[in-house]
Amino acid sequence: MEQIRMVDLQTQYKRLQSDIDAAMQQVLDSTAFINGPQLKVFQQNLADYLQVKHVIPCANGTDALQIALMALGLKPGDEVITSTFTFIATVEVIALLHLKPVLVDVDPHTFTLIPSEVEKAITAKTKAIIPVHLFGQGADMSAICKIAQDHQLYIVEDGAQSIGASYTLHENTLKLGTIGDVGCTSFFPSKNLGCFGDGGACFTNNDDLAAQMRMIINHGSEKKYYHKIIGVNSRLDTLQAAVLDIKLKHLDDFNTRRQKVADYYDGAFKNHDELTIPHRQEHSDHIFHQYTLRVANGKRDALQTHLKAADIPSMVYYPVPLHQQEAFASYASSDQSFEHAEQLSREVLSLPMHTELTGDQLTRITDTVLSFFE
Repeated sequence: MEQIRMVDLQTQYKRLQSDIDAAMQQVLDSTAFINGPQLKVFQQNLADYLQVKHVIPCANGTDALQIALMALGLKPGDEVITSTFTFIATVEVIALLHLKPVLVDVDPHTFTLIPSEVEKAITAKTKAIIPVHLFGQGADMSAICKIAQDHQLYIVEDGAQSIGASYTLHENTLKLGTIGDVGCTSFFPSKNLGCFGDGGACFTNNDDLAAQMRMIINHGSEKKYYHKIIGVNSRLDTLQAAVLDIKLKHLDDFNTRRQKVADYYDGAFKNHDELTIPHRQEHSDHIFHQYTLRVANGKRDALQTHLKAADIPSMVYYPVPLHQQEAFASYASSDQSFEHAEQLSREVLSLPMHTELTGDQLTRITDTVLSFFE
């Protein structure tokens, strides 16, 4: 029986192998492993794809978030509002910079920030909002942009799971990650646009922020051995850029394939009393970095066990909201409600989602899920 993988990078690589191998061989032949020409080509091609002025590649998605916050010039104690239902990196970088993470609850349908909760959390110390475009679709950027404008706050978009998705804002269609002051993404191998190791990038239309981020990723330097500011060492290496540039040509196809898988899952589960399929917003594409069901009546863990017995992988993203994590316990107010995030952590289950799923595999997955409820 054909193995079903949560993410099938091997089959995708084999499909693109000749182009990827040739691109990597060019780097090996040139030995320009850092800041080689392929990096500059990828940087420009990604900027053209996103229709954004500046792309600043870096070593990983976590660094991208940190670099973005550093470039804004925030001071220790400044507050940054973000989601409690996300991967730890979003909040980790805030704390690392001695800023204060202010966690708020999420919409139970989209799993993204509730704008009214963001507005309630604003204080005189609030300087920025980090909306997380979770699982492949956008947060409510129309409302968040208005809040940011009204309160003169920065927006740093966490687009680690949403690259290639579009959002309609005031009748203009923009790529997620290009709407706020800075957008950030990850090129971790399992992402919709993933490399063969770690990688990330920041995006901005602001010339000054772009110049600042370029210095930050290079030890605070514009000219070698001359350092204007304190920075970090965070570069996307040329081999990864070469891989990403090949994959970028296929990104729209990757996302379309994922959407077709999601359509199949939706068709199988949409009328089930104990399963809630992913909500699709009117103003945002959903490119399905994850396909995440909600399983009612406390049956999520048992369903996952049932799938495992049939050799079908699944994952829980995320089992513990950040306000309940030991590392961030001090940042959550005891009188604050996170009811939606806490319920989601008990109900969400992500099924296999990637570009190489076959019809037979999808039938096996959906039949196995449905058989659990018989």
